[in-house]
Amino acid sequence: MRHIFDPPPLLYVWGNAEILAKDCFAIVGTRAHTDYGKRSAEDLTRAVARAGFAIISGMALGIDSIAHMTALEEKAPTIAVLGGGLSEQRWYPPQNRKLAHRILDAGGALISEQEPDVRAQIFTFPKRNRIISGIAKGVLVVEGDIKSGTMITAKSALEQGREVFAVPGSIYATKSGGTNYLIQKGAKLVSKPEDILEEYGIFTQTSEIKADNPQEAAILKVLAQEALSPDEIIRESGLDTSIATATLMVMEMNKKVRNLGNNKFVVYS
Repeated sequence: MRHIFDPPPLLYVWGNAEILAKDCFAIVGTRAHTDYGKRSAEDLTRAVARAGFAIISGMALGIDSIAHMTALEEKAPTIAVLGGGLSEQRWYPPQNRKLAHRILDAGGALISEQEPDVRAQIFTFPKRNRIISGIAKGVLVVEGDIKSGTMITAKSALEQGREVFAVPGSIYATKSGGTNYLIQKGAKLVSKPEDILEEYGIFTQTSEIKADNPQEAAILKVLAQEALSPDEIIRESGLDTSIATATLMVMEMNKKVRNLGNNKFVVYS
């Protein structure tokens, strides 16, 4: 942090301060994410956490929360940088107080440069964002409008000489406007975890999910490009409804497919 522009004079820490010495990787994005953004954040956070990085984000609703929660699921250390002070009544947003306790209980940390009783305000978040990028070796932007707090974090990372990565999206999607712009300006396009890990000399072997029968093969084929509902899977695969439903249930139990939570299924990763 001493090497960034305008470093904080001190940091308050609640939790395990030792994880600040680990290699940290920041994952940030919009509060109003899409299903695509949620899946991208989960899959990429999982891979980066398994590679040994501590996951750092801003504990905001949306992509930030997904990054923290996925790290917790992986039993990986995670750090939340707050826009306000560390007094519990100042934790923001209040909807994430349960998440903050989970981070602390799992050996993670909450940090802030604000005095403990300072309330988070609109001008404290840009300051918070420079700390997220300043602690991290790199920053991944999953989704974000062209004018957003997420882009402030990316801008801080570029100014600090950190690696910036971005998940591409549709040219028609507002939430991908910021990430597509970053790629246009030189951020590294991320289409798979290896696009991040190999920048840090980490090379992994990926295991391909294999079908045990023709029915599973048909389902994996139609899920290769996008998330689909059971009705869409049945229509695209041409399988009988009862066979497709039973096969999908078995594949979910065997961790070959995963329900995103809105009855949309994807290939498990």
